[in-house]
Amino acid sequence: MGLLAESSIPLVDLSQDEAAAAQQVYAACSGPGFFYAANHGIPQELLSEVFRQMRAAFAMPDEAKMAMLADENNRGYTPYAEETLDPAQQARGDTKEGFYFGREVSADSEEGKLPLHGPNQWPPEQLVPGFRLTVTAYFDALAALGMRLLRLLALSLGLPPDYFAPHFTHPMVALRPLHYTAEVSAPGQGVFGAGAHSDYGMLTLLATDEVPGLQVHLNGSWQEVAPLPGAFIVNLGDMLERWTNGLFKSTLHRVINTTGQERYSIPFFFEPNFTAKVECLPCCVSEARPAAYPPTTAGEHLLAMYAQTHAGYDVNKKGKGQQQ
Repeated sequence: MGLLAESSIPLVDLSQDEAAAAQQVYAACSGPGFFYAANHGIPQELLSEVFRQMRAAFAMPDEAKMAMLADENNRGYTPYAEETLDPAQQARGDTKEGFYFGREVSADSEEGKLPLHGPNQWPPEQLVPGFRLTVTAYFDALAALGMRLLRLLALSLGLPPDYFAPHFTHPMVALRPLHYTAEVSAPGQGVFGAGAHSDYGMLTLLATDEVPGLQVHLNGSWQEVAPLPGAFIVNLGDMLERWTNGLFKSTLHRVINTTGQERYSIPFFFEPNFTAKVECLPCCVSEARPAAYPPTTAGEHLLAMYAQTHAGYDVNKKGKGQQQ
């Protein structure tokens, strides 16, 4: 559908046939690395309830939130200013707080022994009734949407539609509710809602409220990505750029508060299995375009990148993350 008049990123209509949608995905991924995903099939009622529950969780007393402080498996609460995404430009941490919820994995299972895997820490039911039930339903819906997008990515590259599926049998996925404070950003003084960064993984599916703030770095300047009711904002991560040998783009983005309003957003990070091998796809390598990245695994890549984000925080140095 081309570029939207009010935004710098294209729209992909998921209600059309896969071949047509894959063409739009290719243009978006090889260009800005961001797109709106419209007609995705996630009920608006579920989205509205997730945001309601999320606001209630952030409204819990500080002691209740701190009792959920993110553990070594990246499950739980991250306090205000805990993350600094762009240390060279930031005078202090991001003006936001957040939670991490992942795929529920028993600590006693073999999978539970892997880094970034384990049981979640949930808000107490008496403080936020129904939170776990709602978030679990949303989590499952987003994971299914992520698998649909993987099919389009594969088709866009001329690969079989299920090419990526074997790498996502036990995906590392994280739902990341975020609450940005009303503090107005001051980039010149190093104050950001979220400092400039690219996401580390495969795909990010972002739901946001009506308050603007997300900006992407395109053509040498920062451009606003306006909220589009009923659509997710999808962006690619460093892992997918690596997998495609730089053909698809993981684009710098940040959050700037210009409104003086609070902002709520829920990124969903959709990553492969911890042990999935990530190496440049043969279809993206040629004599003119040799492989620019050595092989790695999804887990090794994410652990190395996550450790940089939280290394300076004294309360809990074991959590790792990314945000929008």
